[in-house]
Amino acid sequence: MMDHAHDLASVRDATERLLTAVGKLDNAAVTEPSRLPGWTRGHVLAHLARNADALVNVLEGRPMYVSGEARDADIERDAARPLDVHLADLRESAARFEAAGAAPGDWSRTVELRNGVTDSARRVPFRRWVEVELHHVDLATGYELEDLPADFTEREIAFLTERFTGHPEVPPARLTDGTRAWRTGREADAPAVTVTGNRADLLGWLAGRRDGSALAVTGGPLPALPPL
Repeated sequence: MMDHAHDLASVRDATERLLTAVGKLDNAAVTEPSRLPGWTRGHVLAHLARNADALVNVLEGRPMYVSGEARDADIERDAARPLDVHLADLRESAARFEAAGAAPGDWSRTVELRNGVTDSARRVPFRRWVEVELHHVDLATGYELEDLPADFTEREIAFLTERFTGHPEVPPARLTDGTRAWRTGREADAPAVTVTGNRADLLGWLAGRRDGSALAVTGGPLPALPPL
């Protein structure tokens, strides 16, 4: 079962790691490209701050974003801010999310995210944890997929394989790191493709952070995954 209290603590730890890394940058580094196409590090930092506030909205029963256009405009507006402004915004928005997570509430309730997606409230802290960890990697400051906490990596692999399960554009596939296996893609009696690799490479491929070239594939080509 999803443990929201554990995940809230994990978000705090991940946020501190990210703030420590970002604090070593300078204003020029903020304007440099991140690993996300078309985004500077400043775009990533602005997105992280606004995502924290968006998930506060979710937990408090408001729309996650006013609109997709407003979300994008906020990120673009804030991307070029000086480093100290980014850091203050990250800390303050993280504190707001932590306060919302600490407030009494029914964690079994259903909440609405973007584009009509719904989920259990207890999964919201994990979703925030995902944002902080993966975007820390996207910042290209030396934090890599191999550095992610082991329990996070395993859970995110399980989350993403579940997300693609039944997807009509993803062929049936079995993923394994040699000790554990996950299934994803279209439903079928037996997976047509087996994808083998270490967990960092599996997660990188599932999350769109690596091209899958380090993975071994049998039974067909490496499946093409839709964007997250």
